[in-house]
Formats: sequence, structure tokens, C-alpha cells
Amino acid sequence: MRRLRLTIHHLYADMMNLYGDRGNVISIKKRCEWRGIPVQVVDVGLQERIRPTGCDLFLFGGGQDREQALLAEDLSGSKGADLRAIVEDGGVVLGVCGGHQLMGHSYETPEGEELPGVGIFDLHTEPRKADEERLIGNVLVRVLAPETGETHEIVGFENHGGRTYLGEDVKPLGEVVVGYGNNGKDGTEGARRLNAYGTYLHGSLLPKNPWLTDQLILNALRRVDESFELEPLDDTMEGIAFSSVAGRVAGRR
Repeated sequence: MRRLRLTIHHLYADMMNLYGDRGNVISIKKRCEWRGIPVQVVDVGLQERIRPTGCDLFLFGGGQDREQALLAEDLSGSKGADLRAIVEDGGVVLGVCGGHQLMGHSYETPEGEELPGVGIFDLHTEPRKADEERLIGNVLVRVLAPETGETHEIVGFENHGGRTYLGEDVKPLGEVVVGYGNNGKDGTEGARRLNAYGTYLHGSLLPKNPWLTDQLILNALRRVDESFELEPLDDTMEGIAFSSVAGRVAGRR
């Protein structure tokens, strides 16, 4: 039987790493290694091609407006087309904050410049108005997992000025329980289409939410072996930590 090897493609690792988003790479890598699943991490920078292996997970982190302008230009050609094709083929992509915004159709900077996005999600991002505050704070989100029909909660930290609005052809990642989410108005947080995920949750996101980490890993590995199952891990400590944080954010304790 073929031994599966996961390749994590960390997109623009040196430019999009606000609030410890590299921790998402570390979390995926460790949870694979604890199960004996080999992992390779590949940093993909400006003007570098994406080279899928067939068993891949692609990660965008968050960044500042200046970095996003450089990325928008880099993604406007073959790299963006490759990412769209990967998603259409069931590939797994996670974009956080700036990565989430760039996975949409467009992102308007505070200076009024409209940057093109990759077009993975039917969404666009507008700058905050002069009388609007940044959306900052801890977040609790209720997520429906389409794979199982189960409802989960995830926690994280958001800090963004942009307001993201979803179109008709994309569903939110989840429903805001505490926090602002995409725009502070409609109760949505993030986006999901096929195996592509977008979210504003930093923190970093995946170490705080092992369920979501495992779901990303499983989706990637099942592209090679549809019957693959992850070996259970003893997540007792992770569960206690999550419950403690979620309880504080929700005001339950």
C-alpha cells in the first residue's frame, strides 16, 4: 500500500505571518508526525511556481496592505490560475485574514486602490469608513462540518479594518457567537467552498482548534485515498484548553 506523504505549501511565509500564523504550519506538521504521517513543508515566495504533489495543503497567512498589493500582482498570473484549478479539483487551501481577503474577487485598500483577488470565493472586501473602528477581539464561531453534519465551535483572535461581504455562490465558514466576523453586521465569519477555507481568525488558529486541523489533514489525504482515516490522538489537554478559552470568550465562566 502506498504510504501517504503530506506536503504543506506555505504561501508567502516571509510576508504573511501576522499574529504567529506560522503556528498553523507547525500544528499540521506535528499532528501528522504524531500519527507517523510524513510531512514536507515548502515555502512558496514571490515569483515562485506552485508545484502540487497530489497530497497537498496550501496556507495563506495575514499581512499588511503593502504586502497584499505585492501578492495581488504575483497572484494575477499563472499562480492564481493554478490555485483556482487546485480548489476546483478538491485541493485544500486555508487563507487567514489577508489570505482570506485575497481569495475573493477584490480587496479595496484604505487609499481606494482596488486589488484583484484570486477568485476562489465569491466575496469582496471594502475598507472601513471614517467613522468605523477596526474589528478587534477574541472570537467564538459555530461551524457546521459538511463532511459529518456535526456542529463544532472554534476560537481565535481577529484584528482587521476591512469588511468582507459574501456573494451568493459561497457559504460562510461559520456563524459568529462572539466577535465581529467578516464585517460586524451579518453574523458571518470566513468562507468555505469545496475544500477551500477562509477566516479572519488569527491566534494562531489551528493549535487552538485541533478538530479543524484534523479536518484539513483528512481532506488532503483523502484526495489520494478516499477511505483514509486518521488515527485518534489523546487530545485531553487540548480539549481542556479549548473549553477554557471558549468559556471565557463566551462569558460562560
